[in-house]
Amino acid sequence: MHVLFIASEGSPFVKTGGLADVIGSLPAALARKGVKAAVMLPDYGDIAPEFKRQMQPVKDMVVSVGRRRREATLKKLSRNGRTFYFIHNDSYFGRKGLYGFPDEAERFAFYCRAVLEGLPHLEQAPRILHCHDWQTGMVNLYLQKRREIPFYRDLKTVFTIHNLRYQGIFPREVLENVLGLGPEEFTPEGLEFYGQVNYLKGGLNYADLLTTVSRTYAKEILTPAFGENLDGVLRSRREVLFGVVNGIDYHDYNPLTDPALPVNYRSSLEKKRRNKEALQELLGLPVDGDVPLLAVISRLVREKVDILIQALPGLLSHHLQLVVLGTGDEGCSGYFRHHAKEHRQKMAVRLAFDEKLARKIYAASDIFLMPSLFEPCGLSQLIAMRYGSIPVVRQTGGLKDTVTPYNPQTGEGNGFSFPGRDSGAFLKAVEDAVSLYRDKKAWPRLVKNAVGSDFSWSKSAGEYISLYRGLPAKKRGK
Repeated sequence: MHVLFIASEGSPFVKTGGLADVIGSLPAALARKGVKAAVMLPDYGDIAPEFKRQMQPVKDMVVSVGRRRREATLKKLSRNGRTFYFIHNDSYFGRKGLYGFPDEAERFAFYCRAVLEGLPHLEQAPRILHCHDWQTGMVNLYLQKRREIPFYRDLKTVFTIHNLRYQGIFPREVLENVLGLGPEEFTPEGLEFYGQVNYLKGGLNYADLLTTVSRTYAKEILTPAFGENLDGVLRSRREVLFGVVNGIDYHDYNPLTDPALPVNYRSSLEKKRRNKEALQELLGLPVDGDVPLLAVISRLVREKVDILIQALPGLLSHHLQLVVLGTGDEGCSGYFRHHAKEHRQKMAVRLAFDEKLARKIYAASDIFLMPSLFEPCGLSQLIAMRYGSIPVVRQTGGLKDTVTPYNPQTGEGNGFSFPGRDSGAFLKAVEDAVSLYRDKKAWPRLVKNAVGSDFSWSKSAGEYISLYRGLPAKKRGK
């Protein structure tokens, strides 16, 4: 079994979000279970020079983009026993930044074609192409056009949806001018989407197997409420749609060895308390190891923090401290900034993306807040539990799959959760968590449960292997 992961970002080379963490960790977990897993990425200008110097050219290629011909170079880099490939083209990927350019349709159409052109030149030919998100959706359609070529005939494809909201939607003229496709593909069963072209549908309609990043999200996206106008397409393919919960890298996220922490620890609440006091001093909060410290590390946008915003006045009426770290839209950011000024003794806000500070907050906080309106999987709650911070989450997507509500009768559970979208229900869940924090017998048990929860990639990698083995023998065609 040899799998090639195809994505638009991946750690440690380039990262804007959780996708990069998956691409950085899952192939390594598969390799530990005996699966040969390589990775293909664009050769962005943002990749660090130290990695650029390690890349070796493999093959110069010519790639069609509509009626135009563009040059590409396939490069290879070996790191920690794993093989990474890169598609190089300065015009498309040499600029600063990964996404958000006017020629986005052309950049990733080129990338998808270049990936397929490069496959015969890899060190070992893959048997399975595992594509991720809309930027790679067209790989699946273009592959169907090459099925008559022996090399491509038996390749199997998996397409993973990390967040259905992002789809790669472009004007109708992209179909011929950029993708080089005819009107036969501009149908609801192909790429047509309300009069436009949808790259994500290339993955949904043409891949052999579909996955997404949690079991609950796999069910949610079959409904109009979460389906982002693609629920009908997904229902038509529900027999090949599976949810596999993301994991985290337990070597990277390890409070015992994390160099960002003032005090390293495994599960010691006393050492965790010392991290709390160090963070309080750093952020200008009153230094008090006994006060419950709540944390939010998130994009500060409505779907992530709207419930928290509604509950914030009630939250701050309690004896606690709150730390917020993240960036987002001005409305949400401004709200938190205003309340931090009004409640300097209780609240600290840092409007930034700061990985080292985030790790300090995970280690220092007692309770981690994540009341998202939707969350395909979520990694923050998994990291929080790894660092002994108890999550309070809304029952949606991966949050529902990973956080088991605390049961005071049995002592089981690893966090707190609430249904619906009512800020009152969220506030009640937080109050329950704060109340339990003051129970010197029950709280250490709950922390032990959270720290002992296994969200490493090992289990998820095993589920992917089972799915790979169950891929249909015959290829899906149109």
